[in-house]
Amino acid sequence: MIDSGTTAWLLISAALVMLMTPGVAFLYGGMSRAKSVLNMMLMSFASIAIVSVLWVLIGHSLAYGGGSGPLTPFVGGFEYAGLSSLVGEVSDGGYPELVDAGFQMMFAVITVALISGAIADRAKFGAWVLFVPLWAIAVYFPVAHWVWGGGWVSELTIGGYEVIDFAGGTAVHINAGAAALALTFVLGRRKGFGAESMRPHNLPFVLLGAALLWFGWFGFNAGSAYAADGSAALALVNTQVATAAATGAWMLVERLRYGSATALGFASGAVAGLVAITPAAADVTPLGAIAVGVASGAVCSYAISWKFKFKYDDALDVVGLHMVGGIVGSLVIGFLAAEAAAGTSGLLYGGSAALLLVQAVAVVGVLLYSFVVTFVIGKLIDMVMGFRIPEHVETNGLDTELHSETAYAFDELDEMEGTGLSSPTPPGEEVTSR
Repeated sequence: MIDSGTTAWLLISAALVMLMTPGVAFLYGGMSRAKSVLNMMLMSFASIAIVSVLWVLIGHSLAYGGGSGPLTPFVGGFEYAGLSSLVGEVSDGGYPELVDAGFQMMFAVITVALISGAIADRAKFGAWVLFVPLWAIAVYFPVAHWVWGGGWVSELTIGGYEVIDFAGGTAVHINAGAAALALTFVLGRRKGFGAESMRPHNLPFVLLGAALLWFGWFGFNAGSAYAADGSAALALVNTQVATAAATGAWMLVERLRYGSATALGFASGAVAGLVAITPAAADVTPLGAIAVGVASGAVCSYAISWKFKFKYDDALDVVGLHMVGGIVGSLVIGFLAAEAAAGTSGLLYGGSAALLLVQAVAVVGVLLYSFVVTFVIGKLIDMVMGFRIPEHVETNGLDTELHSETAYAFDELDEMEGTGLSSPTPPGEEVTSR
């Protein structure tokens, strides 16, 4: 029997998670430079198109298939390839199996899209289109199997404690952040990195993207309860308060370090809080969620400046927000997990250090695998077709050079200003300056 309430909740949650990828596009588009904003946004939309089809063909099967032989702990099999075998099937939870496949498809889409921000302004679009399916097959699908599909992370036990990752701190955020770090080494730094101002060109876009992400994240976290129940309610409340606390912590650190709180800081703090609460969404109390938000906002606000110290060009702070935020959220479970929510207790509630240890093993395992395999994929693409654009394309802008488009009609505005048409003066009124 199909539980219509649970099915409806998962359908809504899947739609919310899908909206997050256009949110990433606006966030990254606004943070990039005006001459490359369309290219940046297209990288996210290309991920939607490519990963969606790939998920149906083999992705869901590799992530959630049973697998066989010695590879079972690392990757699933092909029994769900094409998803035809799931049509008409109903899970034990009372929802159609295809609803679950569609919900998890959206997770795969956004994980790949997140990586693109690290290589803004300097990657060939064709190379990115090739990277997306290769990375999804070699990295995301296996890691999703590790964490959620019955792989080694989900089976790992230390001192009687199992890994807790409610909605994707390891499989999504650490995975994408580590991959982003690897690609920064493959592509190198942008021209003028550290010497020229590369500020976001459109802060309203950034705030719009952050708002879409915040809204969609309720489906990301609360939907991962797979029922409209108490866990979903806890995840929803924790997502809201952790994110709110992170924005405050980030802007406070900004104020102390630089003398002012900024709109970009608010958006970045929101993303940091959303990322960090993801693995712990239904495993800490609301007070614990506030602590997670404060910790992630403060730590990530420092982490984004590491790129200048260590000379890697993470253009849009994917490493500082997603990898570091995912690490903070995954490890803080070892301290703040509450018996009433998680069924186990962290160190601050009288639990054992074994929970912190098992969380750390999962974090390190996913991080190292993603970094190494991504670096290899990136290097192979670079050898075959070149991953980085020529210098003149970077100077002129990727939008005109790669896509024959511009986000803003600067040439028309210049022409209007030259002919006096940009500011027509009503009859009988004088032009005054402000």
